[in-house]
Amino acid sequence: MKRIAVIGAVLDDPKNTQELFNSIISEHSDIVKGRFGLPFDEQNIGIISVTVIADMDRINNLTGKLGKIPGVSVKTAVSKKEID
Repeated sequence: MKRIAVIGAVLDDPKNTQELFNSIISEHSDIVKGRFGLPFDEQNIGIISVTVIADMDRINNLTGKLGKIPGVSVKTAVSKKEID
């Protein structure tokens, strides 16, 4: 069963991590329903939230790949409700 989740990411050095981050998100575009990014240029930090709908294996796979990028911190909030 699928769930809706929000993946929140903090990129400590967006200029060096954003390209790989975007590439991984693109690989999972079939489950991505929305994305919002907020740059903090003066602090050299980027905040990105990605909304996905998928089964837990796919959500965990995406979160794991993003979390392995050096300089990227990731947390995921998953709905308790299962959907078709």
